[in-house]
Amino acid sequence: MMTIDYSSVSTCEYADALPREQFMDYAIHSLWQPVPKISGPAFTVKCQPGDHLMLHAAIYRANPGDVIVVEADDQFAVSGGNVCAIAQRRGVAGFVVDGVIRDLAEVREMGFPVFARGVIPKPGAKKCVDPLNQPVNCGGVTVYPGDIIVADEEGIAVIPQATAAEAFEIAKKRADKDSSMTLDEWQANHHNNVEAILTKLGFSDT
Repeated sequence: MMTIDYSSVSTCEYADALPREQFMDYAIHSLWQPVPKISGPAFTVKCQPGDHLMLHAAIYRANPGDVIVVEADDQFAVSGGNVCAIAQRRGVAGFVVDGVIRDLAEVREMGFPVFARGVIPKPGAKKCVDPLNQPVNCGGVTVYPGDIIVADEEGIAVIPQATAAEAFEIAKKRADKDSSMTLDEWQANHHNNVEAILTKLGFSDT
């Protein structure tokens, strides 16, 4: 069975396949440039406010290729450079954190993909246990274990596992269609479509 590279098409193309509620809050973004493109199944983590224990546990339990998706607060860093380095060493594709990290210079230098709300120097504690791989809320999206995460400079898409292959096919067709057209062809189609809609809605230039 061929493995699908879900990041081979932009998150913009997945807009044809997914409703708005499957795209995370734009405040969760890549913390370094140029923005990496990542995709993989979600390994979900919930960190209690002020705590980061479960993310630190997750880096030893996630499978290579997983994207670790974290529900946390934004007052304490859930990871730093060493945690990211270990995750990278173990083959984790990246972090998507509804919260903050620290040691950004180290993370940027190692090229480990982290999409988060920002950075803060103060780390969290290691006192609170939560089950791993339970549904979490990240960037306003309910993420289930195994959902496909696609993150790039345009945003972060969460593709339900059950319909992931279908969503990819829809997105790929959109990408192929756009890439096969010249700008002149696209403009002609776009202009005709816009004018038809305006006419249908009763718009007049006079």
